[in-house]
Amino acid sequence: MTNEAIQEGYPSDHFAVFSSQNSKFNYTYNKIREVKSHRVGELFSAYRDILWDDGRHKYNVSSFIGEIDEILLGERFSAFDQSTLDNLIGTLRQRGNSNATINRKMAALSKLLRKAHKMGDIHSLPEFRRQKERAGRIRFLERDEEARLFAAIKGRSEDAYRLSVFLVDSGCRLGEALGLIWNDIQEHRVSFWITKSGRSRTIPMTERVKEVIKLPPAEGRRPKGPFTKFSQAQFRTIWNDAKAEVGLGADDQVVPHILRHTCASRLVQGGIDIRRVQMWLGHQTLSMTMRYAHLATNDLDGCVVVLETPRCSGAGSSVESSPCPSHSTVGEKEIKSPVDEKPSKIVKKRAKS
Repeated sequence: MTNEAIQEGYPSDHFAVFSSQNSKFNYTYNKIREVKSHRVGELFSAYRDILWDDGRHKYNVSSFIGEIDEILLGERFSAFDQSTLDNLIGTLRQRGNSNATINRKMAALSKLLRKAHKMGDIHSLPEFRRQKERAGRIRFLERDEEARLFAAIKGRSEDAYRLSVFLVDSGCRLGEALGLIWNDIQEHRVSFWITKSGRSRTIPMTERVKEVIKLPPAEGRRPKGPFTKFSQAQFRTIWNDAKAEVGLGADDQVVPHILRHTCASRLVQGGIDIRRVQMWLGHQTLSMTMRYAHLATNDLDGCVVVLETPRCSGAGSSVESSPCPSHSTVGEKEIKSPVDEKPSKIVKKRAKS
């Protein structure tokens, strides 16, 4: 199509052309389609198997989306506006949801809506802002708690005991351990390929892990991996029975994931720097690992030395607030600072005058 045709107003049936000396653009019309209205639940049914792998996380997301659809009263929409999102967050907060819980639910909704927008199911998205979360106290097992709990677990299941030892010494997630196959274990290292962040990692094994990773001789076919005979539900049942036996049943923070916290805490308390702890745990961002930074108390020991340095007791406040610099001793010789000599010279000059 020529410029003359455009100027005379003869657009093509399929596209229009705009041209200049430097550029030329084609605008297609046959790709435009009607955007229909959908419910949140319908969008989840369409994209859940694409966006989330099967497992506990997908089960939780299903619960989140179901609650959101119920709050919205099954409303159909072709655009999800900001006021709808604000009202949704307000309702969740009225129901007693913490900011951390709201963030998890909004993360699931945001992921779903972004996919629907990309596929053309909705034509606008709201701005999702992360709610400010309070840094909660991280619970981890003391050595005596671990010994009592693991003994109770071992009394119920030797395989559950082996899994518990592996979790606390590797710091991996329960799902990562259950997904291991024998090819993931090479010499003195173990590789995790199925991870929450989607990034694989390889870590060395402790001597204790090397022992529990070995299966006792048994008849029949060898399992696919060291812990594949367990499901998460089976392990949690044994765990809950054992923690009730040792007097930890009322502590709702003593869940299998506490073994990951325990591993991280021991690494930091042992002087391992935060960056290496991040690599060991497989955290996607350093901010996740910084939750354990307060346990690195040895790094602050040098501050005590500075604070306990003897102070001068002179009349002036400026002298009292600084360490005594006037004399230092090297061997048996006393070396005077130039500050000591300066006042005496001033006094002599005043006497002559």
